[in-house]
Amino acid sequence: MDQKLKNKTALITGSTSNIGRSVAYRLAAEGAHVIVSGRDQTRGEAVVNDIRGKGGRADFVRADLDGSPRASKQLAEESLALLGGRVDILVNNAGIFPAATTLTADDETFDRVYGVNVKAPFFLTQSLAPVMEAAGGGTIINLGSWVARMGLPFGALYSSTKGALETLTRAWASEFASSNIRVNAVAPGVIRTPDLNPDEEYPGEALMIGTPAGRAGHPDAIAAAVLFLASDDAEFVHGSIIDVDGGRVGVAVVASS
Repeated sequence: MDQKLKNKTALITGSTSNIGRSVAYRLAAEGAHVIVSGRDQTRGEAVVNDIRGKGGRADFVRADLDGSPRASKQLAEESLALLGGRVDILVNNAGIFPAATTLTADDETFDRVYGVNVKAPFFLTQSLAPVMEAAGGGTIINLGSWVARMGLPFGALYSSTKGALETLTRAWASEFASSNIRVNAVAPGVIRTPDLNPDEEYPGEALMIGTPAGRAGHPDAIAAAVLFLASDDAEFVHGSIIDVDGGRVGVAVVASS
């Protein structure tokens, strides 16, 4: 079977664990040379070694995407150097979730969350879009969230950053269309990281009650959607937000009497 991303290059931010790691594994398995990026070098190198051990191509670039243009530009430059001057696929996955509520969040927390979740992908896209255009095109995939479109009594700050990123997805799809750059997003639902002890109760499961899936999802489900958007199978998909959330946002299951 042909690999969907053969001879492609990809940069995945926040890919040392959970969703980003699954995306890196999946894109590498489909032939892409991937850049694994994150703050933890030990975890990043472990992901790279796993990919290489299975015959894939991967390198690690340490990055602390704090929202500064400098940090995003440096990641772009180091990734381009390892990928032969070309990034075909950019996956803006890195993000943080603050413990603070609206009433307890201070100015520093607000700026830090918007820095990582919005400013970092903005300036990384700013750095790489011209490179993609010069190469004839590319694909940008952002990671949104179900909480951007469903109000919850917690996580208002995080939800607003994901709403911003989903809005940027649509704006960029229009802005970069003439450069042959497709921009889309995946909005994960409740995802249980496989690193958790399977015997321990996961509080997030309660948020999936009343959905068709009835349970939290696995990071591999998100990786499958990212692969679709990154591949030529999605050549007619522009500015879309694909919900991979077990039906949380769009469907209600009513128990029969």
